[in-house]
Amino acid sequence: MNPVHLILAIPAGAAVLLALLPGYRLAARLNVVAAAATLGASVAPFFHRPETTPLLLIDDFNIYLILLTAFVAFTTSLFSARYVIHEVTTGRLPARYLRFYHAMYQAFCFTMLLALTANNLGVMWVAIEGATLTTVLMVGLYRTHEALEAAWKYFILCGVGIALALFGTTLMYLAAQPVMGEGMPAMTWSAMLPRVGAFSPAILNLAFVFLLVGYGTKVGLAPLHAWLPDAHAEGPTPISAVLSGLLLNVALYVVLRYKMLLAGNAQAVAPGPLMITMGLASLLLASFMLYRRRDIKRLFAYSSIEHMGIITFAFGMGGSLANFAGLLHMTMHSLTKSAIFFAVGHISQVKGTQKIAEIRGLTESQPLLGWALVIGVIAIAGLPPFGVFTSEFLVLTTSFARAPLLALLLLAGLLVGFGALMLRLQGLAFGAGEGGGKASSAALLPLFLHFALVLCAGIYLPGPLVAWFRTVARLLG
Repeated sequence: MNPVHLILAIPAGAAVLLALLPGYRLAARLNVVAAAATLGASVAPFFHRPETTPLLLIDDFNIYLILLTAFVAFTTSLFSARYVIHEVTTGRLPARYLRFYHAMYQAFCFTMLLALTANNLGVMWVAIEGATLTTVLMVGLYRTHEALEAAWKYFILCGVGIALALFGTTLMYLAAQPVMGEGMPAMTWSAMLPRVGAFSPAILNLAFVFLLVGYGTKVGLAPLHAWLPDAHAEGPTPISAVLSGLLLNVALYVVLRYKMLLAGNAQAVAPGPLMITMGLASLLLASFMLYRRRDIKRLFAYSSIEHMGIITFAFGMGGSLANFAGLLHMTMHSLTKSAIFFAVGHISQVKGTQKIAEIRGLTESQPLLGWALVIGVIAIAGLPPFGVFTSEFLVLTTSFARAPLLALLLLAGLLVGFGALMLRLQGLAFGAGEGGGKASSAALLPLFLHFALVLCAGIYLPGPLVAWFRTVARLLG
């Protein structure tokens, strides 16, 4: 059996099953089982890489991203199981909503994996649109005025972005049609790449602008980021974890696929300056906005915008080292930020609030949870020995070597963001602790597993992973 079919069939089938299952405790466990099965299936392409078809593709670029997506989806499902049960038992979330929630979680996993494995540009667009719709529904799960407003804002802004991406996809088809002929070949990425040099550069240029703006909305790049903080703050915390840890990566992956097409046409405009501009704008805006956040989930939502800006900047710089750093930062941010949201979810449940002013002295009142947050903030702030430090150091060094003025702006943004995170961490974690419940050690296992991987990556990267980073860095140009 083609392993790609299995990777896609498990979450799709699980979504249907969970939509019919009435008991939320059983559904939470089956959600974990389905995510674990998807993770197991995502390992199969490493041992048997399937043949490329007009619709589906496994190549050097997406093979590790599929595994990363399945892994974070699995660990988030573990966190989610305890999280939603607590929400129901405390009365914050009606049990009848959870059948819908678990079904949408698996549907979301399916759409992300479909976007990663799609070889057809139209299927890729449909998958990203599907991911938007499933997460919109989950963001509004609490049915409060704020949650519904956040879901509506998410739907409108990302709907506009996806519409622009559809227009860009149509333009890409028009550029390919005279060379590839009508029908599927002109929409098949693997068929287009070897012949993209013959495409009209003018249409390619216009298409990429629409695609970058359209999919950039899903990445959370400024000035298209306004949906992201609201969606994180008002939706269930497991959804915040997969939004920051996975969906932003998948949307950027799609942009990079198109960047590779432009790189194959010598007359097309270089996409780098556009990506550098949007990346720096996102980093600088988010870094300053961190100082004014009063909600802990909004704080880390802006941190996600900051880091997606860094990653976009790295890929905009291009070249083997910058692309290597961008790929590494994608991986490290995905693992670290999802773990931070695991911690934030437990904190908000223990304290009964998301307001930063009402969360104090966590290392004293809840030592295990408090120190977990300290580790997460240190890691995402880019301090050694964690993997985020390695990737940020590589981005900075290659930028100073090639564009010192841009590197100074990048460094300024990093320092401003670092200062904001340390300022917030001081009050959240240290000082006099206030009462509250306790998070069990078992509940924190997914969190510490992520931190262990990020720490190991900062100290030692396995040879096969380095080889993959180098291979894909060369492909990205």
